[in-house]
Amino acid sequence: MDKMEKSNKQNTAEKEYVIPLREKVRAVPRYKKTNKAVRTIKEFLARHMKVYDGDLNKIKIDKYLNEYLWVRGIRKPPYKVKVKVRKEGEIVRVELAELPEKLKFKKAREEKREQKGAETAKKKKEEKKAEEGSPESTRGEKSEEEIKKGESEDKNKDGVDDKKEIEEKKLAVAEAGAKFEKAEAKKLKHTTKPKTSSQERQEKNIYKKTHA
Repeated sequence: MDKMEKSNKQNTAEKEYVIPLREKVRAVPRYKKTNKAVRTIKEFLARHMKVYDGDLNKIKIDKYLNEYLWVRGIRKPPYKVKVKVRKEGEIVRVELAELPEKLKFKKAREEKREQKGAETAKKKKEEKKAEEGSPESTRGEKSEEEIKKGESEDKNKDGVDDKKEIEEKKLAVAEAGAKFEKAEAKKLKHTTKPKTSSQERQEKNIYKKTHA
């Protein structure tokens, strides 16, 4: 085996450490004890996992380990912690070696949620693919020749339909004119009534008297 392969195996291998925290935390005020515990873990692992530049940002603490450290507040961190450590390139990932019952239950619940989310996402992707590959979608994608044929047929149909529409409009206009004439004639009948023979005689007598 080459040296590079050995170093890669050593980097990816998991290690377990029991990190003592009491001595480092004791010298710190109460309102800083848990913060000091987190820093102590990072400093310990930077030394033992050979982070040569001593950059503590390269050490990533798992959320369950962080919750375990903060479970009793800022004043009462645990006196020691057993952790599992894994190095991925330059980044060191840390997690609890043995989870308490509460954290086990919480982790299992969150993993179930993640699995359900992944399953729903897969189902949605499959549904989209099925919709894209369905015959309805392929029907919508017509070739250029079919589109041209359809346009020419539509044009021919439109020409026939236009002639019919013009004839229908002419008939409608003629019918409307006839109706309008009938209505006007009815109005005239009601407004100008024909004179009777007695009325005509009276008018003649009056005219003779006035002009005599």
